Amino acid sequence: MTDSIPGTPEHSLLGKPATYKSDYDASLLFPISRSGKREEIGLTGSLPFFGVDIWNAYEVSWLNLRGKPQVAIAAITVPADSPNIIESKSFKLYLNSFNQTRLAGTDALVSLLQADLSAGFGAAVQVKVTTPDQFEKLAMHELQGHLLDRLDIEVDSYTPNPALLNANFDDAPVEETLISHLLKSNCLVTGQPDWGSVQIHYVGPQIDQEKLLQYLIGFRDHNEFHEQCVERIFVDILRQCKPQKLSVYARYTRRGGLDINPWRSNFSSGQGPDNRRNARQ
Repeated sequence: MTDSIPGTPEHSLLGKPATYKSDYDASLLFPISRSGKREEIGLTGSLPFFGVDIWNAYEVSWLNLRGKPQVAIAAITVPADSPNIIESKSFKLYLNSFNQTRLAGTDALVSLLQADLSAGFGAAVQVKVTTPDQFEKLAMHELQGHLLDRLDIEVDSYTPNPALLNANFDDAPVEETLISHLLKSNCLVTGQPDWGSVQIHYVGPQIDQEKLLQYLIGFRDHNEFHEQCVERIFVDILRQCKPQKLSVYARYTRRGGLDINPWRSNFSSGQGPDNRRNARQ
């Protein structure tokens, strides 16, 4: 990466041998513009949602000024209207570059992370670091809602098909929250599997739950980054089922010590999602 100029996925280090540097190097971060994939699903101009991407980094380590290793967990919150995402392998390599780097303390770490990641994403990010003395306060939590996975359905397609989505436009609107643990997609570049749980909260015509589950399972052979999958789900539901309000939140399992949890919403309250990890994370 040079001066935080966005690249393209095929030019990243995904699927390629990489040298793991252990001295701080912000240039390892590889930003990718959000615009290309958004144009692919018809998003140009104003976005129909706001939201965040929450990254949790479980393998954060550095040296104190006396050379003693320190460890922590970092949570990075990125606004959905940032112009870029950061490719996750480059994020891991960047974090590893702190391993033999001496810092004055967690404040110095947070300062570097905020500056470098804000430059890479192209927007101000929030960084929260949890040190070992606070680990016991980190609770687990499962997504709440009606479980779609209970439905005994037949599935014969494993690519996203928005035409499956349907809603009952004749009856009064409802408000409900639906969840599934059957979300699986694949890395856009390497094809490696990405596993997740998804929560859909909406107000509007009641969505056909069997069709929604078939649609979500349809991502099983789909190659796209986490953030892009969630935006595709949001846009497809919004267009096909026409809810007045909609939120889509996915919790993906970690890879390389990182998990990514995108949330997109048009609820006016603007209340953000809960970042407590679930059992599979």
